[in-house]
Amino acid sequence: MTTTMRAAVCVRAGGPDVLEIRELPVPAVRPGWSLVQVKGAGLNRSELRTRQGHSPNVRFPRVLGIECVGVVVASTDPALPDGTTVATVMGEMGREFDGGYAEYALLPNSLLMPVATTLPWPILAALPETYLTARGALDALGVGRENRLLIRGGTSSVGMAAASIARGQGIETAATTRRPAKIDALKAAGVDHVILDEGGSLAAKVHEVWPEGPDRVLDLVGTSTARDSLRLVRRGGTVCMAGTLSGWLIPDFEPVAMIPSGTRLTAFHSDDMKGGTAVLERVVREVEAGIYRPNVDRVFGLDEVVAAHRYMENNEATGKVVVIP
Repeated sequence: MTTTMRAAVCVRAGGPDVLEIRELPVPAVRPGWSLVQVKGAGLNRSELRTRQGHSPNVRFPRVLGIECVGVVVASTDPALPDGTTVATVMGEMGREFDGGYAEYALLPNSLLMPVATTLPWPILAALPETYLTARGALDALGVGRENRLLIRGGTSSVGMAAASIARGQGIETAATTRRPAKIDALKAAGVDHVILDEGGSLAAKVHEVWPEGPDRVLDLVGTSTARDSLRLVRRGGTVCMAGTLSGWLIPDFEPVAMIPSGTRLTAFHSDDMKGGTAVLERVVREVEAGIYRPNVDRVFGLDEVVAAHRYMENNEATGKVVVIP
């Protein structure tokens, strides 16, 4: 096996150009960790924010990437022999230790999820973080077939995944987008009602669809829309915050004033799904059966990682962006 590898290194906080392709030593295997040849890495907003300098515990230079899929090439776990196809997400990957923007990644065995599939690498790479987050957030909402679901930030990768899962379960779904050009993509993903978000409250538009409001709101926009989502959901309904497209903090958060009596506010963080092999296997089987329709917006090569980050930062994607080393 080669002793060096190519990796996209974030050399400091800043714009997309701080990502540099460098030749690095292939990481040395150590107890409790196995070496994975990376076959694909999904890009995520959290990596963009880390690159911008919003993750205070991250020290540069760092190979970013909170998820990847690939093949074990040097194992320290008998349950994960060489040649095993694996996926991995979170667990401080790409933050405390180098992540998936590379040809090889040394990863904790506890994070590696074996998966048997013939799905193409770009499709498999689009699933772990996105679908585990969407599945976990929908479970946190307690959404069922009898519920009406509103997805805010519908054309994000998690939004598209949540729409795909909801469609597979027969859940009536509405989703928002700020761009008219993305309406058709949401309909193709199985969204029943597409709502154009032109800023401000969505109350009038949502009540045209559901006069009493949605039963559940999956808010992927985040802090800037939290107040409005809590007002939109029907009394006794639930709002789940599972995205940070608009930042991390809600200014002047006042729970008694913001949360209507009987309405529930919850959250979901994808780190809760690390090591979620059973859930990922279920997702893969549903994709293979055509029940879920993963939306890979665009595939970039590792050399194109700067363009990929710029594409993501400019909100051009509808669905998942994937990098193939």
